[in-house]
Amino acid sequence: MSVTTSPTTRAALRVPTCARSADEGGLFFWEYPRSEASGVVTEKLRAEQARKDSHQHSIQHTSVMTTPSRALRLPVFVAAALRRPGTVGAVAPSSPSLCRVLAEIVPSTGAPTVVELGAGTGAVSTAIQKRMPADGRHLAVEIDAELASHLRESHPGMQVLHGDAADLHTLITEAGAETVNAVVSGLPWSLFGEPLQRRILREVCRTMSKDAVFSTFAYRHATGLAGARRFRTLLDDHFDEVVPSHTVWRNLPPALVYVCRNH
Repeated sequence: MSVTTSPTTRAALRVPTCARSADEGGLFFWEYPRSEASGVVTEKLRAEQARKDSHQHSIQHTSVMTTPSRALRLPVFVAAALRRPGTVGAVAPSSPSLCRVLAEIVPSTGAPTVVELGAGTGAVSTAIQKRMPADGRHLAVEIDAELASHLRESHPGMQVLHGDAADLHTLITEAGAETVNAVVSGLPWSLFGEPLQRRILREVCRTMSKDAVFSTFAYRHATGLAGARRFRTLLDDHFDEVVPSHTVWRNLPPALVYVCRNH
């Protein structure tokens, strides 16, 4: 953007005629010839700079204020990790990018029933609810009582079931859900022994309807470890089809999603 002044003003104030503003990476800079000794700028330039500074501050303020829920989830997550370290297997809540991939199996039309395992602070819950049609039903299973209470307050549109995923069929039956169209898992499988992993997967398969889909995730760096390979084998044992997603790099740590179906 160029700013011009009259010849009279330039002569009086010795404002460089090539003075201009440059926008680089969201920061505004003013450029002047090195040979100009006066260093005087016009009120018009000052006003323009002030306007841009105000605009930049507004952008930064808006950026912070548009994602309050994610910031608020972190202290809830840390408190849960300290309270029950044996049930929290992540170093941070799942990122929006990972949550979106997990929730892609959620039907966006009709009246589906979607079950979420290990809802935690509600990061995946938010992604699920963004896809859920108006007539859908969202059941979230959470073993930690305080997290369950937090979820009821932060996500009033879903039904929170305080209980163990290993008792999934009982929980779903008591909630009156007859058909489950999708199961989205945020469970920390690496913290569970093989017998518990098998039990939960059996419960998942037991509750799923014929065309239902199951999704869960694994951390990319650990897929070659013995425990991760064993869990992948268990998925193959329980489902007819197991398809890994692309790597979700925008997560801490990077992860991939397994999408599982029975035919």
